[in-house]
Amino acid sequence: MEKLIYSLVSVKNNREALNALLAEMKGISGGDLFVVATDEVAAVVSDIERSGFATDRSMAIEYAGLIEIMSQQFTLLPVRFGSVMESSDKILKMLERNYHDIQQNLQKVDNKCEFGLKILCDPEGIMADLKGKTEAMINTNVTPSAESKNSVYREWVNKKLHEHRLEEMMITFVDSVIAALSVSLVRLNAIHKFKKLVTAATIIDAVFLLDKEKKEILIQSVEEIEKQFPGLNFILTGPWPPYNFVEIVLK
Repeated sequence: MEKLIYSLVSVKNNREALNALLAEMKGISGGDLFVVATDEVAAVVSDIERSGFATDRSMAIEYAGLIEIMSQQFTLLPVRFGSVMESSDKILKMLERNYHDIQQNLQKVDNKCEFGLKILCDPEGIMADLKGKTEAMINTNVTPSAESKNSVYREWVNKKLHEHRLEEMMITFVDSVIAALSVSLVRLNAIHKFKKLVTAATIIDAVFLLDKEKKEILIQSVEEIEKQFPGLNFILTGPWPPYNFVEIVLK
């Protein structure tokens, strides 16, 4: 029977503890969870019939919940939902082929957890504020000649200049928020990834990887930075398993 893989786990000297935890849990569709292991690395799997395996949102949530429970007690690398291999033997060979890379990734996330941060704005409000500033800059810095100030060409130039200034100011503003966050992240020795201007309302979508015991410090730091930027809404989530910090392509 084929095997659904949930996570790659560092077992070291605690394989018995992992087996005990899995004995209290059930996998997708009620299947038993068990390990396929080599040395200090194990894959947590359950039997699955691929032909009858129909993925949906509720199943993905159940799958993520199982990984989260495991991550509370063990260092692990989450595996993409729906990762299926033909047999335990093939999983074992995969672990052996990728052992070094798996170990490196496990060491990177050891005793760490992931947090997500979305920073939202009122698109109309922030754009109105920036438009007012760009218009002031253009009126101050650009003096059209008498011959061209009412021409179609001049209107087109002003429009493009306005759009360019608006874009520049938005990027500068977002960068200032990231800079404020980065100061705190350096102090926390956190690994971070930022996405800027994801949508009109989501100006920053970030993930952080940091030591588990620094959770409260991170929360306080984010709250303090939010006070510096009234009008922005900071949404911090976590802790999560390190989904965004697994940097391995299994061979």
